[in-house]
Amino acid sequence: MVIEVKDLSISFGSTKVLNHISLDIAGGAVGLLGPNGAGKSTLIKTLLGFLTPDTGSATVLDMDVRTGTIDIRQQVGYMPENECHIPGMNAVSFVAYAGELCGMPASDAMQRAHEVLYYVGLEEARYRLVETYSAGMKQRIKLAQALVHDPKLLFLDEPTNAMDPSGRQEMLDLIKDISTHKNIHIIFSSHLLPDVEYVCRDIVALHHGNVIVQGNIEALKDSNRQAYELKIKGDREAYLAALGRHGCRWQPTEQSSLRVILPELMDSNVFFRLALETGVQIRHLKSIRQSLEDIFAEAVGEA
Repeated sequence: MVIEVKDLSISFGSTKVLNHISLDIAGGAVGLLGPNGAGKSTLIKTLLGFLTPDTGSATVLDMDVRTGTIDIRQQVGYMPENECHIPGMNAVSFVAYAGELCGMPASDAMQRAHEVLYYVGLEEARYRLVETYSAGMKQRIKLAQALVHDPKLLFLDEPTNAMDPSGRQEMLDLIKDISTHKNIHIIFSSHLLPDVEYVCRDIVALHHGNVIVQGNIEALKDSNRQAYELKIKGDREAYLAALGRHGCRWQPTEQSSLRVILPELMDSNVFFRLALETGVQIRHLKSIRQSLEDIFAEAVGEA
C-alpha cells in the first residue's frame, strides 16, 4: 500500500477536523474530494508529518507518519495550495534549493531544476524572480519544486487554483502525464470534480471530516442508481416537487433540461406517472451514465 490510515483523528481545539477515518490507497492517481473545510488539506499535512494525530495511525510508503517524517519527505513531493516561493529568488534557484532541502547535492539539484522547469513549461522564464510570475506560472513552479527530487509519491493540493481555462487544461495534462508515464503515484486534492475525473482512476471523498465514499470511479458510476436527462413542458415546480417526494435527486443542466438520479430499484415509469399527476408533458427522456458529481452529491446527502 502507498498509504494506509487507521482510525485517524485530528482536532483543532474543540473542532474535530478528521473523525476516526480509515482508508487504504494502493497507488496510481487518486482523487481526494470534498468541499472547502472537509479535511483534505489536514489529511495531507498529517500524512506529511506536519500534524500529529490525536488517535489512530498512518503510514506513507510503509513509513510511519509519527516516526518517519524526514524519510517520508525525502520520497514525497508536495505542491501546497498556498504560495510557497521565497522572495528574491529566481525560478531555477528556488527549484534547485528545494532539491537540496530533499538531500540532493547542489550540482545535481541545479541540473534537475533546469530539467523540471522545461518539463512544466517555464524554461524561458527560469531566471525571472518568482514574485513577478502570474498566478498560473506560480502554480507551475510549485509543481516543479515538488518534482525536482524524483519523488515516488506526489501530493497536489488544489493544483489548478487561479488558472485560466487553457492553463488549467495544460496543468491537468501535465499531472496525467506524470501519473501515466513517470511512474509517480499521485494524490490529487481538489473541490473541482471534473478535474479529478479527468486525471484520476480512484477517489476518496471527505465531508465534515469523515470518509463518505471511496473506490474506483468507473465502478462507482456503474452502481445500481440510474441517471436520466429529462425535458418537460408545463408546471415545472409541481413536477420537481413530486420528484423530490419520491426520493429523486435532480439538477438543471446548461441545455435547459434536468439531470435526474432515481433511487435504487426505482424504474423510469415514475417520470410518466408524475407527469400524469402534475399535468406536464415529457418532451425528452434519455438514460445517461452517472457522473462523479452525481456520486459525490449522493454521498453527501447520505452522510
